[in-house]
Amino acid sequence: MSQVVNAGFPILTATAAVPAVGAILTAAVPAARRTAAKWLALTVSLVTLVLAVVVLVDFEPGGDRYQFVESYSWIKDFGVRYELGVDGIGVALIALTALLIPFIILAGWHDADPLETKSSRWRPTQGFFALILMVEAMVILSFEATDVFLFYILFEAMLIPMYFLIGGFGDRAHAGSDENAAAQRSYAAVKFLLYNLVGGLIMLAAVIGLYVVAGNFSLTEIAAARADGSLEMATNTERLLFLGFFFAFAVKAPLWPLHTWLPNAMGEATAPVAVLITAVVDKVGTFAMLRFCLQLFPEASKWATPVIIALALVSIVYGALLAVGQRDIKRLVAYASISHFGFIIMGIFAMTSQGQSGATLYMVNHGISTAALMLVAGFLISRRGSRLIADYGGVQKVAPVLAGTFLIGGLATLSLPGLAPFVSEFLVLVGTFARYPVAGIIATTGIVLAALYTLVLYQRTMTGPVATEEIRTMPDLRVRELVVVAPLIALLIFLGVFPKPLTDIVNPAVMHTMSDVQQSDPQPTVPLQTVEAK
Repeated sequence: MSQVVNAGFPILTATAAVPAVGAILTAAVPAARRTAAKWLALTVSLVTLVLAVVVLVDFEPGGDRYQFVESYSWIKDFGVRYELGVDGIGVALIALTALLIPFIILAGWHDADPLETKSSRWRPTQGFFALILMVEAMVILSFEATDVFLFYILFEAMLIPMYFLIGGFGDRAHAGSDENAAAQRSYAAVKFLLYNLVGGLIMLAAVIGLYVVAGNFSLTEIAAARADGSLEMATNTERLLFLGFFFAFAVKAPLWPLHTWLPNAMGEATAPVAVLITAVVDKVGTFAMLRFCLQLFPEASKWATPVIIALALVSIVYGALLAVGQRDIKRLVAYASISHFGFIIMGIFAMTSQGQSGATLYMVNHGISTAALMLVAGFLISRRGSRLIADYGGVQKVAPVLAGTFLIGGLATLSLPGLAPFVSEFLVLVGTFARYPVAGIIATTGIVLAALYTLVLYQRTMTGPVATEEIRTMPDLRVRELVVVAPLIALLIFLGVFPKPLTDIVNPAVMHTMSDVQQSDPQPTVPLQTVEAK
């Protein structure tokens, strides 16, 4: 496995260092200058986006598997290195993260302003934006890390700022309304932390086991040794190590039955933080399945595939069914995300190039579509002061632009042809059906259920007579909110019509992963018939 250490500007380090330093500077802004802290955080996120675009443009899909490689000794006695490198999958997810953070900051512009209510606690605005930037730094670096120990540190460390974002900055829809609101936020934050810490501790045992077997933590060296046969693992050892890694990633993803923290976390967090959870942080779990599980433990990955496919199918159907029955807008989007993550995991373990390409595209497209839908939902909730679907009705009569963008975000969520998620969901289903036709057929029920919960949500909130006086006086989207939503809608349409720029970057990396697990696409069972000329 070839990789050339980059002797030039360390651009990968820069993409993570800029938001990390920006987080420190933002937190240091005096308390009286909240607006300055907001503009500083936004500027830092835009600089990070520029660096991510440079990486995206300079990346050569047909070049080395890992590019912009940086490698420095860190803990020499244990063979731990500060080692970075990106393939096409990592580049796509770094670009997604850097793209979404400015919109998250803009959408949450007033979410951390001090409240006047008696029961509210002091809400440090600077801390809110500093935590977002710190999460961005850790997520980007986790997409770049090719040292297993370094990745583990980042995988766990990102839980700390997320804990404070969930527990310390609650949803404005019921912030200060009663004493139970703070308790609900604390419960959601603690549940998020405990679930992911348990997964991380199990992964730590597997990381130590991997070091005992391989003698180092370098992903590229271990994978190369596995490929050329110089490093062999006993079957039971490989399976145990695989399960340790996969369990942690399945919690983060999240995969049924390890998913229950997500609805609580997204429901109690502000809408921008909910987007940060499901569109950014959770992608680390599915990305790691591709990078670490399949690459380090190819035989164990194939051994576990039938069970993982079954769990993914349960996630697809179960998440969609619970979304249909939700009365809370944000929890509906959370359960819909559980269903979508089922599609992503199913595509990864279908072990076909179409399935894995579709899964990678799904990670990017789900991030964009969920951000669009959840952020518009957040704007809606902030106007009405309620997350309950029953408290809405007739919004399109008074706020047509808000209703229209909400509809497009919803249609993207149900994978309407012409919008970006359709391409990825189609590839996942085609790739799954090629190897597991029954699973592919069952998974299509998720599409039907997605149409049901999305269209019913729109009908109950946006159509019909104006439900209340609060809705009658509801303003339409403001300029700041349009700046947040319009680029996401445009990107959904562009990638839905012309996904080639993304597939060109992703496909070579997918073929490398297919080679890791020594799989090729199954041939059609019915050969093409040729008609003889008469």
